Amino acid sequence: MLENSHKGDGSLQLRVNQQAPIALDAKLNCDAGELMALVGPSGAGKSTLLRIIAGLMKPETGSISCAGQQWLDTESNIFLSAQQRRVGFVFQQYALFPHLSALQNVAQACRNLGKTQSHARAMHWLKKVNLDGLEARRPDQLSGGQQQRVGIARALAREPKVLLLDEPFSAVDRATRERLYRELATLRRELSIPAILVTHDLDEAIILSDQVSMLSQGTTLQSGSVLEVINRPISVLVARLVGFKNVFRGTVLDTSGENAIIEWRGVRLEVSRRGAFSAGKAIHWCIPQSHIVLHRIDRPSRGERENPIYGPVSSLLVMGDNTLVSVLIGNPDRPPLYFSVPTHVAERNQLREGLQIGFSLLADSIHLMPPDRIGRSRR
Repeated sequence: MLENSHKGDGSLQLRVNQQAPIALDAKLNCDAGELMALVGPSGAGKSTLLRIIAGLMKPETGSISCAGQQWLDTESNIFLSAQQRRVGFVFQQYALFPHLSALQNVAQACRNLGKTQSHARAMHWLKKVNLDGLEARRPDQLSGGQQQRVGIARALAREPKVLLLDEPFSAVDRATRERLYRELATLRRELSIPAILVTHDLDEAIILSDQVSMLSQGTTLQSGSVLEVINRPISVLVARLVGFKNVFRGTVLDTSGENAIIEWRGVRLEVSRRGAFSAGKAIHWCIPQSHIVLHRIDRPSRGERENPIYGPVSSLLVMGDNTLVSVLIGNPDRPPLYFSVPTHVAERNQLREGLQIGFSLLADSIHLMPPDRIGRSRR
């Protein structure tokens, strides 16, 4: 019954474009049962897209369809109001009525059902978010995490076609945030509607989402599965946005063998996944810090035969259980290469500034990208 009320809903598809008040050139496709995270810096247009989906703003041109219903089509002059779209919206700052109880706040979302039914549905969703027993409390009698649970229950009580979450966990402490992550993951298993999460926190997107869409200055740069986007960015700009520190320029030397060969700072590197790049072409390349293998001082490592590199340690930064190591390669004026190791490994290998060390760049983990005039790269 209530638990299955969302089954059968369909996907959300969006394509919008405008020049003002915020420039946008964005497209989204989120299937039923999926959560897509919109990730990007402040001013990227993430929250604006949520308002457009909710019907609170109308773009210059574009279309939005959800569950087989056309919500927006500027060419056909279709624009459904926010009330007609049945959207569940969870806000960063809760947006609860301060004079109403938790039960009354949630019941407001479905008051068209009548008092008895709306209260029954509100109680159902308060129980789902683990607030049964607190339904009589006003917002000022609830913690921040509890207030956000009320906000989630209120959004779902509308039986929405799509769930929109605008940085819903940024106002609570880390421990509360992690509990809310788990609760949202549990709720999602019962819902078959698309959900769109706005966040500036890539780790949050990785934990919660199935798909991620990277935005910058209102433009969709790359969309896909979380692992695809964070491990295979399509450009230097996306690589920077997903947190790559190791982004460099290079040149393709040879693509005739099983592995491609690129040149970087006088070093030849084998690359397993070369894409469509041909010999003689300038490229950018990146590698995750975690995919660089330190050669142990007491015995050889298996990685020594795979793109071995040597250089002096330029800095060490201990960050609890892990240590960030930077190494100079070639000209000392050029930016270093970074990798991280468990702190006990750094101690066992007696790492220190100035020490000459060896490490390997795993060929499977080197990712090639085309030249990008927008993003910053390093030679």
